[in-house]
Amino acid sequence: MARPIINTDECSACGICVDVCEQTVLDIVGSSVSVVNEDACIGCGDCMEECPMGAIEDIEED
Repeated sequence: MARPIINTDECSACGICVDVCEQTVLDIVGSSVSVVNEDACIGCGDCMEECPMGAIEDIEED
């Protein structure tokens, strides 16, 4: 299953990915978005698709 990785150098903390994530995996922490509930991630990729900065990648895990 894939899980999101946030590139904090690229993230503008706009919150679009937080809003689009129905599983509440992401939240704004300080000046960037962070993965706060990794176990809830279903790997849908909505956060990556909606990020206007391209700051979210996914990593495949077994």
